[in-house]
Amino acid sequence: MPRKLFCQLGPWAYWLSLRKEWLLRALRELFSGKRFASVRSRTPLPCIAADYRSLVRRPLPGVDPALQENKAVNVRLACERLDGLLVRPGETFSFWRLIGRPTAKKGYLDGLVIAQGRPGRGTGGGLCMLANAVNLLVLHSPLTVTERHHHTDALFPDVGRRVPFGTGTSVFYNNVDYQFRNDLDQTVQLCVRQDEGDLCAELRAERPFPCRYRLTEEGLHYEREGADWYRVSEVYRTSTDRTTGAQRRELMLKNHSKVLYAFDPENAGAPVVQKGERG
Repeated sequence: MPRKLFCQLGPWAYWLSLRKEWLLRALRELFSGKRFASVRSRTPLPCIAADYRSLVRRPLPGVDPALQENKAVNVRLACERLDGLLVRPGETFSFWRLIGRPTAKKGYLDGLVIAQGRPGRGTGGGLCMLANAVNLLVLHSPLTVTERHHHTDALFPDVGRRVPFGTGTSVFYNNVDYQFRNDLDQTVQLCVRQDEGDLCAELRAERPFPCRYRLTEEGLHYEREGADWYRVSEVYRTSTDRTTGAQRRELMLKNHSKVLYAFDPENAGAPVVQKGERG
């Protein structure tokens, strides 16, 4: 039998391990030389560089609808900490540094969280939706992602998917953060809010970026590996120069995600193959 990790010895060990990680992150960032964005402005910058709108209370199979209602509360509270944020040249955006620890005392409720690859509940659950929206905006820009944690599993079926799979990010206070840096010669701004049940997010700038960006998911198929199924695909980003029309295509990520829901190969909606069938 493999030896247990210290954090697995009991709740007290997990509590100590978590706070050790918090301290280590604080020390790393203290001496990192990073300048973190913190200033917000009620005045929006003039140019909408990218925008995104998504339903907050999205029905998910096997998930208590009350958790979706609570997610709406949690996302609204977090939006209030991000809306209008200015990220000046050389500054770094940190999701948790801006939002802080989501606690019941601050009004956060139990929402959907993913623990050990399974859906569960926890205070502040659902905030990954906001982090996903921010990352999607950044992927439609020349900003530099400096910390992102890829979702490793396919937890729910593709129902009404509007964005490429895998373009979100995991967040967990505060050692699993999402960060990006502004290496441009202009200030950018995040504007986020809830409107009629939707999360509305905008990346604004002082002037248009030199290129337009488009994300596509390609080669989607399902592979059986032993007793498990995997959702496999690649996500590409195409940038088009606004002046010349020249295009550049780059591979952004490869998805190889274990399917954790009840998978029906007959109704997969994409090719189904045994491992090794695709060349």
